[in-house]
Amino acid sequence: MEFWRDLKPIEKVFQADALPEVYTANAATDDERYYVPFTETVSSRPLWISPSQNKWCDILMAKSAGLVNRHYHPHEVFAYTISGKWGYLEHDWTATAGDFIYETPGEAHTLVAYDHPDPMKVFFIVTGPLVWLDEKGEPEGYFDVHQYIALCKAHYDKVGLGAAAIDKLYR
Repeated sequence: MEFWRDLKPIEKVFQADALPEVYTANAATDDERYYVPFTETVSSRPLWISPSQNKWCDILMAKSAGLVNRHYHPHEVFAYTISGKWGYLEHDWTATAGDFIYETPGEAHTLVAYDHPDPMKVFFIVTGPLVWLDEKGEPEGYFDVHQYIALCKAHYDKVGLGAAAIDKLYR
């Protein structure tokens, strides 16, 4: 029996200036319209976006094995593997479903998706920017929350979900 059934909800849930939570049912959906393509095989489902903090949460998906990208993080990143198999060429671990990774600020790596029956789906909490790196590890561009927003809005408009769906993720 659920002992809490007779409890009454708190009446003052949010402070006067607080925004409501972001609730996303079936966050790791297989409906590809929700995934914003980065490349032919890699895409991202936005779940929460903070323009003021240059931060976002997403599910990164790779449908097949291959290079996702090379990048440097000036800030920390958290990752939780939902499905598939992935890792960094610079480390000796390989992540599969249920694995958690904390990436320290100041880390550069080459993210790859490995062959696996299931697509790579990883929940990331990213504080930007990401600094894109060339094959020698030298900077060749960056990606931050503002570029992420523009990419997401354009894709959501293209697939009929509407750019306003992205605005609802801002906190």
